[in-house]
Amino acid sequence: MSWVGKFIGGTFGFLMGGPLGAVFGAAVGHQFDQGQTANNPFRTEVNSAEQYQAQMAFFTAVFSVMGYLAKSDGRVNEAEIEFTRHVMTRLQLNEDMKKTAMRLFNEGKHADFPLDNVLQQFRSECQNRLHLLRFFVELQLELALADGLLHPAEERLLLRICERLHFSRFELHALKTVLEAQLRMGGWQHQHSRGRVQSQQREPTLEESYAILGVNASASDQDIRRAYRRLLSRHHPDKLAAEGVPEDTLQKANEKTHEIRKAWESVRKARSL
Repeated sequence: MSWVGKFIGGTFGFLMGGPLGAVFGAAVGHQFDQGQTANNPFRTEVNSAEQYQAQMAFFTAVFSVMGYLAKSDGRVNEAEIEFTRHVMTRLQLNEDMKKTAMRLFNEGKHADFPLDNVLQQFRSECQNRLHLLRFFVELQLELALADGLLHPAEERLLLRICERLHFSRFELHALKTVLEAQLRMGGWQHQHSRGRVQSQQREPTLEESYAILGVNASASDQDIRRAYRRLLSRHHPDKLAAEGVPEDTLQKANEKTHEIRKAWESVRKARSL
């Protein structure tokens, strides 16, 4: 049966409609009805119906598209599944929502998954919440890099995702450079110990510091300062909070801000700025 035939118009389907509502309905079946949506982990963290709708659109799109991306090179590997579970932990999903997230991931693996329509509606629901779009793209990129290798099929799909979301491919490249630098540092190599995710951390090398700032060593002092300030502004927790992103995203923003500042200090000292 196709994903369209599985659509069940529960509360989320009623609010959203379209391909996102259909994908969500196909994933949850009869699990969620009018009385069960209180299990939504975003519900108590939003200030308006629009914010709630945008976050549920994010939840549905991010896990289903991750499934599509993971399958794009022919098979889903353990590193990609482990990373998907890690994202569930980062978003502080309860057990019911984790099950729903995994069902969404599996929906995305279907050959008839309507990727372009899902992305189009997701962008529409997000409106001007650019940080939410950026977080979405970053998660997809992290998934693609989870096994330490960006497969050509995954890279092509990431570019397609960015095109549909009107997200700059140059910004995607900058994110890729930063994430690869963090992987070399060990900052995104997640190790599980007693059910908690831990990260290895060390001071970045000068080369890695340039990569984290999204510049190269030949950049001018002025360009490096601009890059540093732009990154700090982009990951400012107050901006993210205003867009209603989940609490764990704010924690991640604080961690990124710390990494950006460490990279800046490394470059500043090397250049005597």
